[in-house]
Amino acid sequence: MIDISLASVQGVLILILSVAALGVQGWALGDSLRHRPEAYASAGKLTKTKWVALLAVAAAIGVISLGQNFLGMLFFDALAVVAAVVYLTDARPALRPYRGRGNRGGHAGPYGPW
Repeated sequence: MIDISLASVQGVLILILSVAALGVQGWALGDSLRHRPEAYASAGKLTKTKWVALLAVAAAIGVISLGQNFLGMLFFDALAVVAAVVYLTDARPALRPYRGRGNRGGHAGPYGPW
């Protein structure tokens, strides 16, 4: 007979949520590194250095709090997720028009690739 306690179920749920939070934080950090610094200024957002630093700290908090059941650590992880979500919902869409795709193998005409 398998003995499943409430604490073990909570531990598994916290681990799943922590991994999901770390995924969001990593996605935001990776995306923030892809854009040129000028794009942040053109979009009227924080500088690239500030976003990368903020999201790197958020990802570090995500790694540290991975699977932790300590309430204080969960609070900091929640703040880190908020920072990542703010980037993904506010800065990322504003930066999208400034993404430099370059000429990836195709010929660019005056009206786009052809």
